[in-house]
Amino acid sequence: MNADPKKPRALIFIVAYYAETTIIDVLQRIPALGDYEVEVLIIDDCSGDRTFASSEQLRQSGSYRHPLTVLSNPANQGYGGNQKLGYHYAIEHQFDLVALLHGDGQYAPEILPDLLAPLARGEADVVLGSRLLRPGGALGGGMPLYKFVGNRILTWYQNRTLRTRLSEFHTGYKACTVAALRTIPFDLNSNVFHFDTEIIIQFLRARSRIAEIPIPTHYGDEICRVNGLRYAWDVVNASTVARLQHYGLVYRRNFDVESVLPDNKHYLSKLDFLSTHSEALRAVPAGSVVMDIGCGPGHLCAALRAKGCRVIGVDQFPPADVTVFDEFCAADLNAAPLPRSLRDVQTVLLLDIIEHLNSPEKFCDQMRQLAQENLGVRLVISTGNIGFFVTRLMLLLGQFNYNKRGILDLTHTRLFTFGSLRRLLKETGFVVEREIGIPAPVPLVLQNPFWQKTLLHIQVLLIKISRGLFSYQMLMIVRPLPTLATLSVQTLRHSGAKSATLDARALT
Repeated sequence: MNADPKKPRALIFIVAYYAETTIIDVLQRIPALGDYEVEVLIIDDCSGDRTFASSEQLRQSGSYRHPLTVLSNPANQGYGGNQKLGYHYAIEHQFDLVALLHGDGQYAPEILPDLLAPLARGEADVVLGSRLLRPGGALGGGMPLYKFVGNRILTWYQNRTLRTRLSEFHTGYKACTVAALRTIPFDLNSNVFHFDTEIIIQFLRARSRIAEIPIPTHYGDEICRVNGLRYAWDVVNASTVARLQHYGLVYRRNFDVESVLPDNKHYLSKLDFLSTHSEALRAVPAGSVVMDIGCGPGHLCAALRAKGCRVIGVDQFPPADVTVFDEFCAADLNAAPLPRSLRDVQTVLLLDIIEHLNSPEKFCDQMRQLAQENLGVRLVISTGNIGFFVTRLMLLLGQFNYNKRGILDLTHTRLFTFGSLRRLLKETGFVVEREIGIPAPVPLVLQNPFWQKTLLHIQVLLIKISRGLFSYQMLMIVRPLPTLATLSVQTLRHSGAKSATLDARALT
């Protein structure tokens, strides 16, 4: 534990591989760092030289200014795999800060105070040492021209793709808080050189505060072990996949770093464009009583109330402000049936709910039973269309990528086409009165109003050509049919009424 609570515990973590000629110099150049309680950790990645022996001899001598731990991997873990072990060490030993340094001397240990300071001041969660912040500094420090150009091109692509403004993505000199490390699954990253790109992407997706400081560039006679073309491909691939994951087109567990909270706050309002929300609102009669099942935080409440509607919210998780609803019922539809009568309800909204249920058939059966006391009720049901052309194309390419949202949301238990949803509703006793194809929610992805409007218009035209192929979602308005028990009662009543009429005629 920290002996001095005023001093942050900082781990200086050195990755080393065939560094026998440089490692002692790197260690000697690490400054005193009096503002921190420091430990230096070296992990030699199964080198075949004296990297470990030289470092261990220095540790055993007791002459080094900092507490020193020297470890050696029994098998080579790769550049990324070695980092994982060091970060795991930082977490397990409850450090506050960790700085990554290379054992080959490429990065100046003298800059460590500048690297750690923004973290200690609470101004950043991650600090990157950039060789490109100072104009001319990288080339002046001996960076080969081809590496400089490659760095610039890759960083430009990554900034465009990830919507960032970093001066350099390809630095191996970085520091972060251990608290920030705990929020990301860095153990799922690659074991090779683009680990640095993947961990920066993870920090970005975790909304960590990232700062950059200028560092000097030094290229000596160290051996470069990076395959440039392979590295470039891995970097482009990782950055592109991360962006596509944001759109819900692919899914990689290592980039799934957003908090998974037991609530529905991640659902967004889609009232401002053609969507399930706007079409559902259009389908609700003014002045009616509406039950919004799976209401989330209540995105539709204000618009429904503007139409003079009374709104009953139903959700597994109560919203932060239940007063947005006229009435709220907490219910887990997978565990128990709907806990409220439909007797006074004109419209039931089931927007993007049915695909989350363990048994949509059982739920629809229950809804039909509840509706027997009010056969005039209408259900507005929406779900994703697995027949959407993008999903078909991905499948053609051998991809079926579940994600945090979209048609292949990880929480979806069932997938539907227009035909399969229509069949489910028919078999559970409902009549489909209207089917509507919904375009992909372009405004949630693109910020430019022109492209929003243009792409939505194109999608609407394509949906008219083939609803099953070009609809991102489908919305159906349905009404319940009477059950046999209800028909039996109606038949008895009708027969009794007719019999009474006949008797009355006979008497006259």
